[in-house]
Amino acid sequence: MVTQNYQHLAFLLLRTVFIVAPILFGLDKYVRVLTSDWERYLAPWMHEMVGMSAHTMMLIVGAIEIIAGILVAIAPRLGGLVVAVWLLGIIVSLVSVGGYLDIALRDFGLLVAALALFLLATGEGYGWLRRRS
Repeated sequence: MVTQNYQHLAFLLLRTVFIVAPILFGLDKYVRVLTSDWERYLAPWMHEMVGMSAHTMMLIVGAIEIIAGILVAIAPRLGGLVVAVWLLGIIVSLVSVGGYLDIALRDFGLLVAALALFLLATGEGYGWLRRRS
């Protein structure tokens, strides 16, 4: 019984951080309070591959991050996987750019935490879109 309470608390903590952080980071792509140059973290080959400016791509990234945070709020199991895959993409970009290995390592830790959210959400009985009865 006590173990279940700790598991539920761990689930709530991870769910909360993966709702709040992606939404705030996504919004900051537009208002630029945390950093004035999000584009420096984007590997040039990524925006060249899709044929748009780095700035435009970061605005799209911001929208996707906001959606990912909302997804974690309504479907934490699916949201945990989406955030994990998203973080993997960020890690690839940071390693490709070079000079941001410290941030890539931090994001790897977040990726593992997002996978833990997925596993805990599964244990909590959350389906893809709603809690199972």
